[in-house]
Amino acid sequence: MAKRGGFPGGGMGNMGAMMKQAQKMQLELAKAQEEIKDMTFEATAGGGMVKVVASGDMSVTSIVIDPEAVDPEDVEMLQDMVTAAVNEALRGVSELSSQRLNAATGGLNIPGLM
Repeated sequence: MAKRGGFPGGGMGNMGAMMKQAQKMQLELAKAQEEIKDMTFEATAGGGMVKVVASGDMSVTSIVIDPEAVDPEDVEMLQDMVTAAVNEALRGVSELSSQRLNAATGGLNIPGLM
């Protein structure tokens, strides 16, 4: 005789446990998303001549450029340093966000979340 319910074990008790687990994960995800908003990551380039801070919502919140980095004869180098620092800051905050979301989901990959 075939079991009913479509889930291993068959009974509704498993469904209730799954719903509780899903609700718990949903709360953890909401908490993680709030924490991510407040995260920041700082990156530097050119030996600290350019410093960029990015926030958890993937926006750059500040760029500090040492006046010694400003050489009118070599603007391209300054542009490269700013680009490198921005990319590193965004990469860093993305990695922090992924780590926090993985902690909230127990490593479960949820499409569209990351």
